[in-house]
Amino acid sequence: MSSRRQSSSNGRHPYYPDNKAVFETSEGVKVIPTFDGLNLKEDLLRGIYAYGFEKPSAIQQRAIVPVLSGEDVIAQAQSGTGKTATISICALETIDTSIREPQVLILSPTRELAQQIQMVILALGDYMNVQCHACIGGVSIGEDIRKLQFGQHIVSGTPGRVYDMITRRFLVTRGVKLLILDEADEMLNRGFQEQIYDVYRYLPPATQVCVFSATLPHETLELTQKFMTHPVRILVKRDELTLEGIKQFFVSVEREEWKFDTLCDLYDTLVITQAVIFCNTKRKVDHLAEKMREANFTVTSMHGEMEQKERDAIMKDFRSGASRVLITTDVWARGIDVHQVSLVINYDLPMNRELYIHRIGRSGRFGRKGVAINFVTTEDIHTLRDIEQYYSTQIDEMPMNVGELL
Repeated sequence: MSSRRQSSSNGRHPYYPDNKAVFETSEGVKVIPTFDGLNLKEDLLRGIYAYGFEKPSAIQQRAIVPVLSGEDVIAQAQSGTGKTATISICALETIDTSIREPQVLILSPTRELAQQIQMVILALGDYMNVQCHACIGGVSIGEDIRKLQFGQHIVSGTPGRVYDMITRRFLVTRGVKLLILDEADEMLNRGFQEQIYDVYRYLPPATQVCVFSATLPHETLELTQKFMTHPVRILVKRDELTLEGIKQFFVSVEREEWKFDTLCDLYDTLVITQAVIFCNTKRKVDHLAEKMREANFTVTSMHGEMEQKERDAIMKDFRSGASRVLITTDVWARGIDVHQVSLVINYDLPMNRELYIHRIGRSGRFGRKGVAINFVTTEDIHTLRDIEQYYSTQIDEMPMNVGELL
């Protein structure tokens, strides 16, 4: 499939450069240090400040202008860097709210992420009278149809359900101007490539495409070549966005079965704030949650095999602070922002080192302080050292007064 779109050098935005090369790489990208300098709609700007944002993060300073200039953009940035707000601001600035049909389509690998993007769009677009629908699997098709027929400006969804709604002709694509793929590397890992192509085939030829990805493996770049035109590449370096503000510790537990007692000892520290505990498998999540409850500790747990309604209820309780300790798999690791989380525990060290930043990035987001505690068995020492080296960071033994750091 070749790209159907000519380069959109249409001068739609006042910062559009005379010479496109200025945007070609991160180094040349114009950096806009304030939200006022981004030349956004007044009502959107009001929503941004009302949400509590004061100044744009590194990715927002670099990516918003090229996207709003009509360029195809590949932005490489991890979770915790303000990526969701970047996507939301670009979507809100692009739409014309007087036209009640989808104009921006955002695809994400997980239902929770699609819902979170919807929530941020509705919050930032509070003064704009925006309609944004989360089109995801696991919820009633009738509800999707009702919402889409009501009229939406922005649709944030997972590829399967979005494609289904397009083919049933309830999601009308004729007005779509911008397609955004979030966590593109993760979508390819989950085998969404064909569904992304299928959705793309239904979009107007001039649709602008923007891709956000934590890593840019060969498959991601290959995918982008098929439907992007001379994309601008923006890279937010790993050392710019990672572990600053997050104190990292390890606890030596010689054997796997000793982790449980260690966690119970830490429980009082966990509920000072809100904590997320990561395990590598769904079975482990269920098993640990059951054991904690048997020992009279209050915890909630979540993984990808649960019904969507149940997952929604758990997320709602956790966001509201009704539940304080969440045990989960990596389904929760990407892009989900709960402001109060300032402690992450890796009950199991992640299977690969890229996941480490996604997990501990749950705490300390947007420069807030956070603590990460890693349970390390004798076999894990090598993995821990590998993570330290990869992120050029230091993980110290946990001090006795860890509660005071939260």
